[in-house]
Amino acid sequence: MPIIAPRGARPLLRRFSDVREVQVGEEVRFGDVAVQATPAEHTSRRLTLRSTESLGYVVSGSRRIYFAGDTDLFDGMADLAGSLDVALIPVAGWGSKVGVGHLDPERAARALQLLKPRVAVPIHWGTLSLAHKETSSEPPETFKRLAAELAPDVDVRIVPPGEQLAL
Repeated sequence: MPIIAPRGARPLLRRFSDVREVQVGEEVRFGDVAVQATPAEHTSRRLTLRSTESLGYVVSGSRRIYFAGDTDLFDGMADLAGSLDVALIPVAGWGSKVGVGHLDPERAARALQLLKPRVAVPIHWGTLSLAHKETSSEPPETFKRLAAELAPDVDVRIVPPGEQLAL
């Protein structure tokens, strides 16, 4: 299985044989599907003390899907707009508050104003928690409410972890 990762991340993915490293603006094709690396605003320092560029991705085929990855709002986010069918937007983090480089429900709703997708799916909630904390369904619900106010033309669909989205 091919893995697409930021340039310089190969040592972190040494167990995979097909790692394709990219930088912002570069594209990898798989038949009729293209995956283009986009900017992201997030610290990329990892436990290994290596630093790589933080990326999001736009996957284009029969649909155009933006995967934001971990990011905060950033200059140029509006440049990704234009015929986005789906935007996968992070709305939470490891705890009750997210720090710089992450979107909380309000900033994620503001991102929709810039991206203008047809459908938005809140991600990065409900699957990762510290051992002593329960996950909460509050972040996606708050995001949906705020998105209705800030980006009313965007159809927000909350997809519980493990479920599928039908378009």
